[in-house]
Amino acid sequence: MSVYSGYLLCVNSRPFGEHAPPLLELENIKFNTDEWTNLPVHIASALPRKLHLQPSHPLAITRTLIESQFPKPIYKSYNQLSPIVSVHQNFDSLGFPIDHPGRSRTDTYYVNKQTVLRTHTSAHQADTFRAAETDGFLISADVYRRDAIDRSHYPVFHQMEGARMWSRSVCGGDVVAAIYKDLENLPKHNMVIEDPNPTIHAERNPLQPEHSAEEAQAIAAHLKRSLENVVVEIFGHAKKAAVAAGEAKEEDEPLRVRWIEAYFPFTSPSWELEVFWQGNWLELLGCGVVRQHLPTNAGVPDKIGWAFGVGLERVAMLLFGIIDIRLFWSQDARFLSQFSEGKITRFVPFSKHPPCFKDIAFWLGSSSSAAGGGAVFYENDLMEAVRGAAGDLVEDVRLVDEFIHPKTGRRSLCFRINYRSLERTLTNEEINKLQEQVGAAVVEKLGVELR
Repeated sequence: MSVYSGYLLCVNSRPFGEHAPPLLELENIKFNTDEWTNLPVHIASALPRKLHLQPSHPLAITRTLIESQFPKPIYKSYNQLSPIVSVHQNFDSLGFPIDHPGRSRTDTYYVNKQTVLRTHTSAHQADTFRAAETDGFLISADVYRRDAIDRSHYPVFHQMEGARMWSRSVCGGDVVAAIYKDLENLPKHNMVIEDPNPTIHAERNPLQPEHSAEEAQAIAAHLKRSLENVVVEIFGHAKKAAVAAGEAKEEDEPLRVRWIEAYFPFTSPSWELEVFWQGNWLELLGCGVVRQHLPTNAGVPDKIGWAFGVGLERVAMLLFGIIDIRLFWSQDARFLSQFSEGKITRFVPFSKHPPCFKDIAFWLGSSSSAAGGGAVFYENDLMEAVRGAAGDLVEDVRLVDEFIHPKTGRRSLCFRINYRSLERTLTNEEINKLQEQVGAAVVEKLGVELR
């Protein structure tokens, strides 16, 4: 039975980091805190987990499957880079404008004003370009962003990015020929490809002024073949697992992919790769020709090449049939025992427990939310307070009502919290206690008044 309860909140101003201790110890390193600190305990506790390095975990199995398509010695894999990076690494080195919303404390976890938990694997891109240990590399890592609460979003998730570079000076002046020679060495496939658009389009997918059209076309051809081979590998395994589980038949529609023109800040021209899987087109990853200012700023201006980025959870959910992102963090043996290193098997749900709904509502006045400052309410602040109080017992939080008072002009928002455990049925008593804890956390973190 669904249960509903309500809180009415009035938002007041209170700095998010005012209760932070003077020192934080993360990964055996002590950091000074300041007015920028907004790192809650439940996020800091995720740092040691490193799910992508646990051999029989679905994320690690997915990572190694993708890595198998980018062999040594051309590619080197970096899987143990620290998640604690400088603001320069995470933003400045990539050319993020100073007013970019990604820099906000409502989006990013700050250890202090100069230090953050990385929000993307690209935080290590400049350092990796600069080191130039190999012509290609893969970076897999846990990344951290303040985000919504639902079955496909989590404040800690895992990304992989890859790049392949060629040096104009090393290639004897004919880098295009060198790229096509490397392309000929890549495995060929018979997958159905839809790629109707030209590599370069002046408005939709422009050529960078630092590149010739021939260079961009060669790089794109190598990039697309490389990633198509990843799709063949991943979805070949996924098809076998689905057939074994009775979810598909061998004679089902053959594998198809399509290339879609896209925009990304770090590549141009750029594409999204979509896969036709179980009757739907699914966006798998983004990629493109590396914007030349990135290797130039990293001290290797003669290098050109491609890069891609993919969310490991997204791929793993498709591979294993996992429908709730919270499951990746489960330590329940009924989940973990279903997976083993090197094997793709479809996840068998071990329970389906009922939801329990509670409502929390608040007025937006002239005061501010905690992290953002100014007369603005930031939804991520509410999400963070809910997560901190109830953890993974919350399945999703959604805005369900909005109201403006006809006399005062004040705006009211109502959010519905869906409590549901992945492992057991929650009692009404437990839910009520959790809702009280959420209310207290909202008061503490956002400076609200419950009534």
